[in-house]
Amino acid sequence: MVKYYKFLIAAFLLLVVFLGYINYPKLNIITGFAAKNACSCIFEAGRDLELVETTDNNFDPVSYATNKVNYQHKTVTSTIIGLKERKAVYNKGIGCILLPEEKTEEEISIPRPARQFHPKSLPYPYGNLDPVDSTFANINYIMLEQAINNAFDPNEEDIKRTRAVVVLYKGHLIAEKYGPGINSDTKLLGWSMTKSITSAILGILEKQGKISLYQDELFESWSKDERSAITLDNLLQMNSGLEWEEDYSTISDVTRMLFQEENMAGVQLSKPLTGIRGVTWNYSSGTTNLLSAFIRNQFKTHQEYLDFWYKELIDKISMHSMTLEPDLAGNYVCSSYSWATARDWAKFGLLYLNKGSWHGEQLFKESWVDYTTRPANGSKGKYGAHFWLNAGGKYPNIPTDLYSCNGFQGQHVFIIPSKDLVVVRFGLAEHPQFNVDTFLYEILETIE
Repeated sequence: MVKYYKFLIAAFLLLVVFLGYINYPKLNIITGFAAKNACSCIFEAGRDLELVETTDNNFDPVSYATNKVNYQHKTVTSTIIGLKERKAVYNKGIGCILLPEEKTEEEISIPRPARQFHPKSLPYPYGNLDPVDSTFANINYIMLEQAINNAFDPNEEDIKRTRAVVVLYKGHLIAEKYGPGINSDTKLLGWSMTKSITSAILGILEKQGKISLYQDELFESWSKDERSAITLDNLLQMNSGLEWEEDYSTISDVTRMLFQEENMAGVQLSKPLTGIRGVTWNYSSGTTNLLSAFIRNQFKTHQEYLDFWYKELIDKISMHSMTLEPDLAGNYVCSSYSWATARDWAKFGLLYLNKGSWHGEQLFKESWVDYTTRPANGSKGKYGAHFWLNAGGKYPNIPTDLYSCNGFQGQHVFIIPSKDLVVVRFGLAEHPQFNVDTFLYEILETIE
């Protein structure tokens, strides 16, 4: 009997060692996510560690990480049972950066963008004053309030997990609501909504005559192979044909990029063609970071690149709360890392609803919005130029002209031109757990 128990113990220990061996590489991703996200939530968005651990990082397996905050040096260090320690460091103006295992915060030096903080003395959304009280005769405000309330969890059910909703109608704020610990001044992570910011920047560069949608020979390292034929249009529509694996549940191209690479554009840049250019659609965060590098190449200096995003778009439309976070190469992580209030994200939606016009100034051509909302080849009507579409009828009760910025865990800026409507929703649960079709339908039903 003693030998039997010894055998069982030995077998159990071997199993533990085996499971540890095969899962150890994943710890790099888990602790990397935990450290980076906690750092940004605490030092960029102003939340405390307890709130972060019970909301932002409260999902498996990230919730198993132990996080330690150094408020003096503005760092967060995360581990799992003392294994695979990862650290993220905050720098004002550029947010948080996940450090490579072999580097310390003292070794990191990235220039800050110059900001144009000139608040406009206009009511929100065009300025920074309080919104004007507006009443539209064709809106049932009692029903609207109920529709917004339905997007939030009653009695701490923790199912819908909505954090913020903002609704603009005809350029006026008609409704907003926030969850516990969140208000109109709280910065929230846009995740892949940052991809749509990247599209807007390219639209501005196109209007300024600095780029062309159908230009090829985008990168010198592609000049001698078939990738030289890839156009800017192909990258924007995610049908370049480049190899990419977008799987967050394991060690894949996207998780290696976000949590292990110093230069995030380099991952997609080195990938071969495995599909047909202009035909094979494949959603790729690597492609967006490659576009960030392409944008960088349009400027003589790195400082010009950093400043352009704020000067020509973000601060111009008074999205003063927004921070774009870079990688260690100093390029913005356009696939994933942007922070702003829900109200400021609504301004971005309004810019598109107004066909690129902001308070009388045309930031990008009206034709750029038409291009953005044209279904990409291979996407089955669900994707345009770094915006998601309803052209294929994913949301059956919503007009097919809806298009949106979408991000991980249910971050959305919905633009519905036929209804003159912008709806922003931030949360920690996504469709279908949070039913987008029902959410938008209930709002639309309040407008005659």
